[in-house]
Amino acid sequence: MTMQIRTGDTFDPRVVALLEHHVAAARAQTAPGSAHALDLADLRASDIAFWTGWDGEALVATGALKTLSMDHGEVKSMHTLQTTRRRGFGGLMLRHIIAEARKRGFKRLSLETGSWDYFKPAHALYQAHGFVPCDPFAAYVEDPNSLYLTLDLARR
Repeated sequence: MTMQIRTGDTFDPRVVALLEHHVAAARAQTAPGSAHALDLADLRASDIAFWTGWDGEALVATGALKTLSMDHGEVKSMHTLQTTRRRGFGGLMLRHIIAEARKRGFKRLSLETGSWDYFKPAHALYQAHGFVPCDPFAAYVEDPNSLYLTLDLARR
């Protein structure tokens, strides 16, 4: 399995289509008011680094890193194309984001994901990479529809 990770082009029609699907699917599987997926405009913000994963010429994954503070980042827009799931592309993208967070000197990397069954594969992916449950962070509030996870980057 190989995947080339590139800086994401939020104007590429293939990227736009995958991100629009990601946002629509996340919102459809989450209670109203509890979906926190970033749209295209949000991904273009200066505090977001966005990447795409390619298997040859096929777009298979997206992922982003949001800077919350000098030592804290947030995983955003993690998505793997439905037809290529369970091939390791999500793990490759997550490891790339973790490595980038370490390069930037972050001590902590956190994320919010849905708590519903639809999100269970994501929970397993994050926990397999060392993320553990945490309290809401940044502007998030306690929400039974959300699961908050964090990774201590200071520990090896």
